[in-house]
Amino acid sequence: MSLPPTLILQSRITCPQCGHAETETMPTDACQLSYSCKACGALLKQKPGDCCVFCSYGDVPCPPVQIERAGRASGSGCCGGCGSS
Repeated sequence: MSLPPTLILQSRITCPQCGHAETETMPTDACQLSYSCKACGALLKQKPGDCCVFCSYGDVPCPPVQIERAGRASGSGCCGGCGSS
């Protein structure tokens, strides 16, 4: 898969439980549905309507959503909406 040069692959994910923030590399080929906080151990899951934890708790949305927002792809969000409820 060839990624556009403007795609941002790093997102700073912030734990809603303890406020710890950590910069992580986002996967480009799958939705990340959970994340364990490195400070308090809380298991974060995507919020209803979001496709992944990066869209819920990160400062940058996941790569598929970035591509869709840039008008380069059509679909129903991250990975075709795989994580949506």
